[in-house]
Amino acid sequence: MTSSEMWTRAAAERYDAEESENSSAAALGPALDFLAGLAGDGRALEFAIGTGRVGVPLRERGVPVVGIELSEHMAAVLRRKIDERELPVTIGDMATTVVPGGFTLVYLLYNTISNLLTQDEQVECFRNAARHLEPGGRFVIELGVPPLRFLPPGQIAVPFDVSERHLGFDTFDLAEQLLVSHHLTRDGDDGRYRRGSSRHRYAWPAELDLMARIAGLELERRVADWDGTPFAQDSAKHVSVWRRPV
Repeated sequence: MTSSEMWTRAAAERYDAEESENSSAAALGPALDFLAGLAGDGRALEFAIGTGRVGVPLRERGVPVVGIELSEHMAAVLRRKIDERELPVTIGDMATTVVPGGFTLVYLLYNTISNLLTQDEQVECFRNAARHLEPGGRFVIELGVPPLRFLPPGQIAVPFDVSERHLGFDTFDLAEQLLVSHHLTRDGDDGRYRRGSSRHRYAWPAELDLMARIAGLELERRVADWDGTPFAQDSAKHVSVWRRPV
């Protein structure tokens, strides 16, 4: 069992259209270069592969990719793009589901580790990554840095997108280390907005490093983006790489 909220059929069907900008070749290119370089001649395992936004183009670059996905609806959208023989997907949660074989790369992108709403489950996610890695293999996470410094006393909300077709803001429960992402998305041109929300557990980079140590992994690299910009105190997100010792 997992505390992750399940993607519905309707949300899965909308996902690719809503993420079209982040799925373009220009947007994905640096991430694919980064991941392919770490995978080398080995296989890659994507936790929470979703509709294959990253996994499918990484496979097209020649990296054998296997996926784990909690939502059957998301996996069904992926299956329209590529068949099971080329990109196998196992339905299950990323903290406990085990697939056969070893991998030189396990990756979990786009803030998705925050879908696990307890620290214990996030620790188990690191352990699950470690059990799939071959010696010398890497685990990669892309995750935003909690924007708590933008919260003045008494405020619990931080906007992250204010655009013509979308309003997004996060509200924080600082005692429980949880946030809720709220979305108001304009549907069509009739002025109506669709409201949605999702819960997440935020974690600091140092906390993730401790989770990695518990799982027997060592921090190898941390950068601010897929282009390798140095991670600094004002970085909005990080891409972190942990390595299983040889």
